[in-house]
Amino acid sequence: MNSDNLPSLRLGFVSLFPEVIETYMESSVIGKAVDAGLAEVQVASPRDFAYDRHRTVDDSPYGGFPGMLLKAEPVALAAESLHLSSDAVWLITDPTGEPFTQSLAMQLSEFSEIGIFCGHYEGIDQRLPDYFNARSITIGPYILTGGELPALVMADSIIRLKPGVLGNQESLEFDSFAEQWSGRKSPPNYTKPAVWRGIMVPDVLVSGNHAQVDKWAKEQSRIASQEED
Repeated sequence: MNSDNLPSLRLGFVSLFPEVIETYMESSVIGKAVDAGLAEVQVASPRDFAYDRHRTVDDSPYGGFPGMLLKAEPVALAAESLHLSSDAVWLITDPTGEPFTQSLAMQLSEFSEIGIFCGHYEGIDQRLPDYFNARSITIGPYILTGGELPALVMADSIIRLKPGVLGNQESLEFDSFAEQWSGRKSPPNYTKPAVWRGIMVPDVLVSGNHAQVDKWAKEQSRIASQEED
């Protein structure tokens, strides 16, 4: 993989569990992208910036609400230690936030610096996302024990869109939700053998008629998207 003249992405995570982020970011296609210099990943833990001997990063919320909140200052100091520029976009994992979609991933892939706050407990003191102008993003309307998984989902989706990360860049054009399919699901895919356990690949795919294959694929994409509705 040649990183010459290709834009890179500086990606910073603020997480209580940096080992979770680091392990994933060293794996598979994403790990290769990092090794090739197409992406740079940094992780900072708020615990390293807590000011008491117990390294306390959470406290009870004002108003008498239950649970605990991440304190703003250690999280902010961790974020600032990443030294992202003023042009960086900041995201925060939040189950009530803006839905993460392929369209949003494509928008974010245009940035060269992205910071992600991984939420925990009942969330983070609201003054923190206000201060960093962080966009609240959700990967679905459900609650997890921490924000590392949503952060990794978003990072993976964004990094793979960067030029040079995938071995075959043209494959992005055939992803589900791509312009090729008018923003719908991609058609079903098949590989060798042509007959598997008595089930045959659709005849059109082995016909060699590219016009008919294209027509079939677009029709299947339309049908698959209707079934999803």
